[in-house]
Amino acid sequence: MINALKFVRFEANTIGFGIIAIIAIAYVLFLPPPSQITHAHLGMIMLGMIVAAILMGFPIAFTLMGLGILFGLAAFHRPGVPLLDNPVFDNMVLRTYGVMTSDVIIAVPLFIFMGYIVERSGIIDRLFHSLELAMSRVPAALAVATIATCAVFAAATGIVGATVTLMGLLVLPPMLKAGYDIKMSAGAIAAGGCLGILIPPSVMLILYGATAGVSVVQLYMGAIIPGIMLSLMYIGYVMIRATLNPKLAPKLPAEERNVPVVEIFKLLLTSFFPLAILIGAVLGSILFGVATPTEAAAVGALGAGLLALAYGKMSLRRLKESAFLASRTTAMVCWLLVGSWVFASTFATLGGQTVLENFVYSMDLSPGGFLFLSQFIIFLLGWPLDWTVIIIIFIPIFLPMLANFGIDPLFFGLLTALNLQTAFLSPPMAMAAYYLKGVAPPQVTLAHIFLGMIPFMLLQLTAVLLLALFPQIGLWLPSVFYQ
Repeated sequence: MINALKFVRFEANTIGFGIIAIIAIAYVLFLPPPSQITHAHLGMIMLGMIVAAILMGFPIAFTLMGLGILFGLAAFHRPGVPLLDNPVFDNMVLRTYGVMTSDVIIAVPLFIFMGYIVERSGIIDRLFHSLELAMSRVPAALAVATIATCAVFAAATGIVGATVTLMGLLVLPPMLKAGYDIKMSAGAIAAGGCLGILIPPSVMLILYGATAGVSVVQLYMGAIIPGIMLSLMYIGYVMIRATLNPKLAPKLPAEERNVPVVEIFKLLLTSFFPLAILIGAVLGSILFGVATPTEAAAVGALGAGLLALAYGKMSLRRLKESAFLASRTTAMVCWLLVGSWVFASTFATLGGQTVLENFVYSMDLSPGGFLFLSQFIIFLLGWPLDWTVIIIIFIPIFLPMLANFGIDPLFFGLLTALNLQTAFLSPPMAMAAYYLKGVAPPQVTLAHIFLGMIPFMLLQLTAVLLLALFPQIGLWLPSVFYQ
């Protein structure tokens, strides 16, 4: 795992140095002399520098703020005004206060805390075992149970790294012991673990809603059908492959399949149903207007804690760990938001946003052409960059253009979430592969994981295409409940 991450960092640094070299060459060849450089030129240099800095591993939040303030001194400069009275500093304070008082952002730490509590409650062990027995007679029972468990776990946590890592530890050894194909096993775990990006209560959708000014409730409602569709596509794929070639996924031994129905129901009653009720209560209260996302997240965190107590897995140490991890992740997200908004306001003031918009408009694209271009760029960005960076930094570049092309921001957010799942499974920078490799047995190589993920990546691309061609897949439920 360490070697894999070193390789990723080496590749990112190489790309970062390459971008800096390209910027330097472009400056020498194409930019006007320093005396003729306009604010728009500074804005484009600023954008290139942040991409290079991120790829080289600089702290993202503080790099955003640093560049925003540095270039903001030029963007907001007023002759005769003292340096410290520059409006860029007032802008940073206002942005920080805005994040601290945002009703939407408050839901983020609560959902993250809920996820870490569920992860440490031991319920996933029971959940997988009960689903494995319940589906023991279907083809590829272990793979089907894995994807179903990942979908439920994704709905309870929304944390991709945690889901892939935990499922890799829990599920991969039994699948290999049962004679399952290494590539299909690794692909099912990696793909299932990425469902947390899309399936509510997704933290990504909360951040997109805060960034785009779109209702998180409508985003959650819109993500239900695409999330179910993608999960069923995964399950259908492994079942069809196992039916055509049973050697890829041997059936469970007869003694494991011949479990009384009453016993299976008891296992489901103590694993699947409690978690399903918790998730249903959280999402249902949000979707039907009983509670705000923040209120529902608080109830979910409390419910997860009670479940952990009921299973005897809650301890002061685990509670402290969960609180610490949730606080650390939340601090990162909040500083990212502050930094990105300082950066974005400076970038827009310099005229960088106008330059990009004029460039896109000059291409005379149709709405479909713009949608393809924007999603293709997001897909490429998903290789080296984390989804938080893409949502907070790059999505705001596209948002002002949506109205010109008649694209619903709600639909754009759902398509982006589905697209970013694809990027998580796309070699060579697929982070899901490195999460899994870190906990996989020695015989499971990165090559096995990459080859196993490719069919699932193609399924995701198919789902992206279906959603792009038939927007009502994501927009139908919001239109029924909220129009």
